[in-house]
Amino acid sequence: MTTQTESNGKGFGVYVHVPFCRERCDYCAFATYTDRDHLMERYADACVTEVQRLTEKGELVPATSVFFGGGTPSRLRPETLCRILRAIPRTAGAEVSVECNPEDADQEHLGTYRRAGVNRVSFGLQSTHAHVLAGLGRRHVPDAAARIAAAVHEAGFDNWNLDLIFGGAGETDEDWRGSLAGVLTLPHPPPHLSAYALTVEPGTPLARAGDRHPDDDTLATRYETADDVLTHAGYHWEEISNWALPGHRCRHNQLYWDQGDYVGVGSAAHSHRAGARWWNVRTPERYIGAIEEGRSPEAGREVLTADQRDFEALSLALRTPRGVPWADLSGTGELAGLVEHRGDRAVLTVRGRLLANEITTRITSGSLHR
Repeated sequence: MTTQTESNGKGFGVYVHVPFCRERCDYCAFATYTDRDHLMERYADACVTEVQRLTEKGELVPATSVFFGGGTPSRLRPETLCRILRAIPRTAGAEVSVECNPEDADQEHLGTYRRAGVNRVSFGLQSTHAHVLAGLGRRHVPDAAARIAAAVHEAGFDNWNLDLIFGGAGETDEDWRGSLAGVLTLPHPPPHLSAYALTVEPGTPLARAGDRHPDDDTLATRYETADDVLTHAGYHWEEISNWALPGHRCRHNQLYWDQGDYVGVGSAAHSHRAGARWWNVRTPERYIGAIEEGRSPEAGREVLTADQRDFEALSLALRTPRGVPWADLSGTGELAGLVEHRGDRAVLTVRGRLLANEITTRITSGSLHR
């Protein structure tokens, strides 16, 4: 039988959502909870059961990438997380990533992950400055960057990521440059970096604190600084908010940007196959209840039309160095300085990346009917 992995040429991913957090950051709008740790073992059992059911039905085939996200996957006991991982069928050489908090950069976590087959870890550092982290409503771990880098190196990981956020209240241009420099001058710097502009999500504490909302011009300046500093350090942008040293692109993220197929496991997890998208119930209690009672945890589903799929594929490609066919952008004469010709492709410039959503509206309707 031809598996999905073989048939689409893009690979097949599994995303596992872990909804538990020690504290909730002021900017976070994800389906995460700080008061449900007592559910962790039952939740892991439910994830294992969901994986087994999906595998038996042929909906989950050997994965080329697995990503544990959240929430905070490292809040689970390391062995508990690895119990879920062992249930997931994987291809040889599959990329397996786990998101972690800085305080979990220790050998109990990382050593256990490594032995179980995890080969990529990602830490939410966000900033190297205590006052910037305070403005984000995030815990400060002293010397976090150095501690993370040392622990990752000791555990034998050569593929890992740090997340940074710019635009927090109280952050200056010098602070942002300092965070970048502090990461890049580590004895073992991360081969992959994500730098996100602070986004104000409705319903969050940040949304209710207007005095902490970022300024658009400031965000633009910080982004340009990030790209300049990282490019000079040998990193290549792989998507608007992500940069990697050669050979260290995140394969799982690439699957999303290529409109590939993946299955989501756990509460609030999303799945995609051939233009159909579906998602599980949002809360861990409802998810556990559905699995334990033998019911599907699916909460909703949508099927994209051919035009919607084509538009989405172009929109995602525009966010990457691959770009889109030049002919698929309308009004290119008005996009001077925002896109550049690379062969027959239109690729965003640094300034263009700042306006990617607006440029996406220039994708011509005619390109959807080729």
